[in-house]
Amino acid sequence: MDFDFSFYLFAASVVTGVIWGSYLLILKSKGLVFDEKNEPILVEYARSFFPIVLIVLLLRSFIAEPFRIPSGSMMPTLLVGDFILVNKFTYGIRLPVINKKIIELNEPKRGDIVVFRYPKDPTVDYIKRIIGLPGDKVVYSNKKLTINDLPVQQVSLGRYQGLGQGEEMSGAEDLLENLTGVEHRILIRNGTPTVEFVYIVPEDNYFAMGDNRDNSNDSRYWGPVPEANLVGKAFFIWMSWDWQNKGIGFDRIGTVLK
Repeated sequence: MDFDFSFYLFAASVVTGVIWGSYLLILKSKGLVFDEKNEPILVEYARSFFPIVLIVLLLRSFIAEPFRIPSGSMMPTLLVGDFILVNKFTYGIRLPVINKKIIELNEPKRGDIVVFRYPKDPTVDYIKRIIGLPGDKVVYSNKKLTINDLPVQQVSLGRYQGLGQGEEMSGAEDLLENLTGVEHRILIRNGTPTVEFVYIVPEDNYFAMGDNRDNSNDSRYWGPVPEANLVGKAFFIWMSWDWQNKGIGFDRIGTVLK
């Protein structure tokens, strides 16, 4: 089992709940009435923290979870220092800690920006865009995608000008890619070596790539993302902070991701 933040929230909920509940049962067995003035300090802390920890656990496990973008692999869609919210129920309801799906809901769609547990190290969360669905034939050649024998259209928007921690990408080609109906921007470094391949996505797996195509560690290098590793769909930027640029990026706050 991977001991992540969800595990510690769950453990804290159980411990504080057991302490608080046990104290109430002891009072009841002795015919006593609860009195805050005579409450042991440990029980007081448990009573105070239990509802808070439980609410955070439920919100984070079943509604939305915040993440911070630490790298430029999803530029220009997501920048270093963006804080995002991830929808935890759109792909189904999973139990916290064990990550077992108990309710089936929507299937991931091509073009979705997803957070998932890195297949080579499930303790690490990655964020990429879904390029290929189960059964898709994905071809990457000359830095262009073909999905099921249909070329993915790209329109050049000129040269990208990066700022702050993303300044190193200045000069890359900024392209508008139409991923079978989902339009989004990508960055390409012409002249940079890349991998070329033909790949059939296995059942219950997804092929994921970063929008910063020549600066992304993704499915091209370590394979597909198992469905069981999906955490949720990124949908909103609620804060952006780049200390090398202008601090808070007010123009990015409130951005809906697509």
